[in-house]
Amino acid sequence: MSRYDDLSRELSKAAMQGELETRQRELESANARDASLVKKLVNPEAQPAVIRLGDCACPDGQGACEAACLFEAIRRDEEGNIVVTANCTGCGACLEACPEEKLAGRKDALAVLRLLKDRKTPVYALIAPAFSGQFSREVTSGKLRSAFKYMGFYGMLEVALFADILTLKEALEFDRAIQSDEDFMLTSCCCPLWVALIKKSYKSMIPHVPPSVSPMVACGRAVKRIHPEARTVFIGPCLAKKAEAREPDIADAVDVVLTFEEVAELFDLMGINPADFEEDQSDHSSTAGRIYARTAGVSEAAQFTLDRLRPNRPITLRARQADGVPGCKALLKEVAEGRANANFIEGMGCVGGCVGGPKALVDREVARAAVNDYGAAAKYTTPADNPHVLELLRILGFETVESLLDRDTIFTRSFD
Repeated sequence: MSRYDDLSRELSKAAMQGELETRQRELESANARDASLVKKLVNPEAQPAVIRLGDCACPDGQGACEAACLFEAIRRDEEGNIVVTANCTGCGACLEACPEEKLAGRKDALAVLRLLKDRKTPVYALIAPAFSGQFSREVTSGKLRSAFKYMGFYGMLEVALFADILTLKEALEFDRAIQSDEDFMLTSCCCPLWVALIKKSYKSMIPHVPPSVSPMVACGRAVKRIHPEARTVFIGPCLAKKAEAREPDIADAVDVVLTFEEVAELFDLMGINPADFEEDQSDHSSTAGRIYARTAGVSEAAQFTLDRLRPNRPITLRARQADGVPGCKALLKEVAEGRANANFIEGMGCVGGCVGGPKALVDREVARAAVNDYGAAAKYTTPADNPHVLELLRILGFETVESLLDRDTIFTRSFD
């Protein structure tokens, strides 16, 4: 465990005891290294998704982290230390590459504790579809909901419900856009690394990307549309979501992003074992939304939703998937060269999909099995059959499912 992790736990504990400012002053006066790390923990909003913990040991120009970064987000200052720039997507490749372990994912626990301390403002936990199996197989969504409420959250929503909505939107976008065997669509609504890769290296393909926000953004915006005073905290296995939440055109949706690792640390500090809590069930998502967390989930969700909405469509959905950034690059190259032989292209930046995220708590195959089990347990297979989705759309002002294609909705963004 790094000094950064130690300080995060220490300051989080002090915040829960109402002693944060005192402990902060003590640490900042102790030594320059601690002072720098404390400032990064206390003011995470000023940091990229990945931060530097100390001076670099690699010779100038030979940093493994620079070579690993595919988004040109790392440079060196005049002293030879690396600087993580605003281009950082949070892919985490540099964390694995750094031989000196001088890089870490940004921690936002203190920002969440501040929100929870203000009892006048309702704070909602938005839990990613990848939650299944992360906190042990015994921890259901209902037990997690109870645990988050005990922590001080007003409520918990499953982002899978909004993956349902985005599945409807993607299926309708496919139906509108794919009119010949030469047409194709790059799904946009799940992984920020996939979107960033397209925008950086394959800009000519942007017209093939439907204008959909991610389920995280859709969930955050919906909460704030219904409860304008609310604050939202997304929880998942992904560092890249910390960067996505700050993108200017969608920064209105989510206030703070926590990883599963950060939540597990908070549970530990608060003496919370989610498995011990009572069930507080409110599971409204379909199979389609729940399987977004693993590779091919988006494609499968779109496939059986399109079959449900347009059963006699002459041009069928032919999907290809890639996971891991190198795999995504290879698939996009095939698409650019006309060799993909598919009209629905899905990419996920982590191997295995979100279940393989850098801040997941369990092995990706274990998590994939848990996601599949949770998907199979859903009462409804597609969002088109899910009355909770249809009712939520009505509350948000959508009179028909087809009105999701309107370009001025809370579920739409521009990639231009």
